[in-house]
Amino acid sequence: MPTERLSMRKIRDVLRLRFENGLSERVIARSLSLSNGSVNAYLQRARMAGLRWPLSEGLDDTALERLLFPPAPAVAAAARPTPDWTGVEKELRRRGVTLALLWEEYRGAHPDGFSYSWFCEHYAAFKGRLRPTMRQSHAAGEKVFVDFAGDTIDIVDPATGEVRRMKLFVAAMGASNYIFAQARASEQIADWIGAHVDLFAFLGGVPKFVVCDNLKAAVTNPDRYEPGLNRSYLELADHYGAAILPARPYKPRDKAKVEQSVLIAERWILARLRNRRFFSLAELNAAIADLVHDINARLMKGFNASRAELFAAIDRPALKELPQEPYAFAVWKRCRVAPDYHVEVDGHWYSAPFRLIRELVDVRVADKTVEIFFKGQRIASHLRAPNRRGHTTLPEHMPSAHRRHASWTPSRLVASAEKIGPSAAALFEEIMAARPHPEQGFRTCLGILALTRTYDNARVDAACRRGMSIRARSVASIRSILKNGLDRTFLDEGERPDREPVRHGNIRGRDYFH
Repeated sequence: MPTERLSMRKIRDVLRLRFENGLSERVIARSLSLSNGSVNAYLQRARMAGLRWPLSEGLDDTALERLLFPPAPAVAAAARPTPDWTGVEKELRRRGVTLALLWEEYRGAHPDGFSYSWFCEHYAAFKGRLRPTMRQSHAAGEKVFVDFAGDTIDIVDPATGEVRRMKLFVAAMGASNYIFAQARASEQIADWIGAHVDLFAFLGGVPKFVVCDNLKAAVTNPDRYEPGLNRSYLELADHYGAAILPARPYKPRDKAKVEQSVLIAERWILARLRNRRFFSLAELNAAIADLVHDINARLMKGFNASRAELFAAIDRPALKELPQEPYAFAVWKRCRVAPDYHVEVDGHWYSAPFRLIRELVDVRVADKTVEIFFKGQRIASHLRAPNRRGHTTLPEHMPSAHRRHASWTPSRLVASAEKIGPSAAALFEEIMAARPHPEQGFRTCLGILALTRTYDNARVDAACRRGMSIRARSVASIRSILKNGLDRTFLDEGERPDREPVRHGNIRGRDYFH
């Protein structure tokens, strides 16, 4: 606001103290309670007016004021060049450009142009005539606003005739109003992230901020001051070097730019496609892409330029470069390591180091990999298994005892049994063949192998032979045969004991079991 002009009496005192008393400007300012700048300005005007002290007697206050403050040269307002307010609005969106700088450039090109106060007043009036969404000032390449439209569009399954409703993702650049739209199957995190990846590819760069609504795929805790963001969404932002700015809950003006763009998309995309039938998401998005191109190519009222032209001139040069690879979608899951040192992901179990049993870990689930993190450090990485109800276990994650047990295979067990004898090998094969899965017979086979620590191989092999003859395939049965000496009947002739087996009418004999 301009400083109020002093009275002519006080200006006369300034001139008197300077020219008659010879006081300095600083002393005059202190004496008359003025600023040093004001005293200097009035003395400068007196010199430019050619005044001498003492003033002539016929010089009254009106004549003195006319000399000190001559009127501006009479230039008709119609003859003065009016600034291009649309160009001013465009330039203000560039980084570091201010209204004062644009006025200086205007006066440099037109010395007889309007004053700065007139310039500011008429620019404010021009801006007030624009749409409400244009009243916010957005720097070039700074923000992109994203949201889903409320209305949906259908696609029809050509095989079953089932109708599915697709959601319309809409984004708008802050400075240029450049629009992007794409149909998605849902508002879930996978579609939300995928739409952002396609958005950045469409823009050919990355803005500084992404302003989003408080949908669940983006915001886990819609707090006004400290909103909680989905970890996958944060990982996307980190990959592209952007920052997420959620709008305040119930404050649609925070994202007024995209609200207006959603309205445009519903009128110029969904309404135009309402009578068409689509049989795939790809077909629908191809039609949407054509209409988005038309919207961005249309001239905007008040700007005399299209969104595409404004984007190319303002936003595109200010965007950050895209990373080498697009973001690969992944979901984060909080898990507790089970007592068997595995974590469950989509019905499949993946191993973690056994020392982390019952610890909470973070699991990153991508299309092809499953990674396990503990306190920010990756401790395990697995290829994602296609099957459910299975286990993926790395040997280094197992305790040493489990590792030894897990190293057994059907062929290795049979080979170990052959060292005992042919009957033991045959019994092992029968045990594993009788189970739905060979692994279910491993414990039985290992138990029989453990009997060799107490009995020699010949007796264990003979016990296995007797076990096969009476269809006794358990460790307890083989142990009982050895304990009661029933294996001796099946020893080779050279190894038979001197005592003949007991024969009695109440003893059935081995032929009874054939």
